[in-house]
Amino acid sequence: MIDAKAELPPKPPILRVVPMPADVNPQGDVFGGWIMAQVDVAGAIPAMRRARGRVTTVAVNSFLFRQPVSVGDVVSFFADVVDTGRTSIKVKVEVYAERNPAQPITVKVTEAVLTYVAINQHGEKRTLPETG
Repeated sequence: MIDAKAELPPKPPILRVVPMPADVNPQGDVFGGWIMAQVDVAGAIPAMRRARGRVTTVAVNSFLFRQPVSVGDVVSFFADVVDTGRTSIKVKVEVYAERNPAQPITVKVTEAVLTYVAINQHGEKRTLPETG
């Protein structure tokens, strides 16, 4: 684990949530699967915007858990399209936790890269629209 203080990126988060007691394992840390699900939702938002429609997740290219997340942390997800293909969109998601309100600290807890594919109403791949 990396124990480094961080600052939130200078842009609005795609998603911001506070994990609840039902989201933790017996040791009191938020389940990794809960974080992965939120990362997938956060990554899909810019992918849908770029695709101008439906997308589906086709790959988790990388996923790194840097710090545990706890109940009460304010967890912010920042996501950006980093590459596109003919039908695919690669998105990088960075996750930060703001914790300890009495003495606030922000830490980067997770980073991931996911690939989405644009799909039509029948669930078939479709070409991405031109940008602009």
